[in-house]
Amino acid sequence: MDKEIEKLAHEVGMMFKQKNMKLATAESCTGGGLGFWITSIPGSSEWYDRGFITYTNAAKTEMLNVKPHTLDMYGAVSEPVVIEMADGALAQSDADITIAVSGIAGPDGGSPDKPVGTVWIAYASKNSRSEAFIELFPGDREAVRLATIKRALEQVIKFTL
Repeated sequence: MDKEIEKLAHEVGMMFKQKNMKLATAESCTGGGLGFWITSIPGSSEWYDRGFITYTNAAKTEMLNVKPHTLDMYGAVSEPVVIEMADGALAQSDADITIAVSGIAGPDGGSPDKPVGTVWIAYASKNSRSEAFIELFPGDREAVRLATIKRALEQVIKFTL
């Protein structure tokens, strides 16, 4: 999977560079992994603005302006929260597009409504409406985190076209 992620990160970089656009990330369950793969690409400083690692609810509120009410009402792993994370990253950066991820990587923390592997991914853009979608990835903690990073990169290409 590492080679697939590296290839996707390179494609994202080429696209953002060609379009003269900047990207920022807001991560929870991936703990900075998305930013790691993006910055593994030489020259990424031309198109990657910054990353927010907001693992706790307090960090989401303080760094990305996620509303405490939204967290209380829906939980950190939800469409409204991940959209507020993406929108907050957009407001707190010089990016044109942002990616936000929040999920349950496991092995603990799952519930019947939100089992381990549940991940929300959202995108925000200065030029369009925010979008979010849910995934349920199989596997252990590492597999869920890597699958999240891969899907986030795949989808940002589609979102940016």
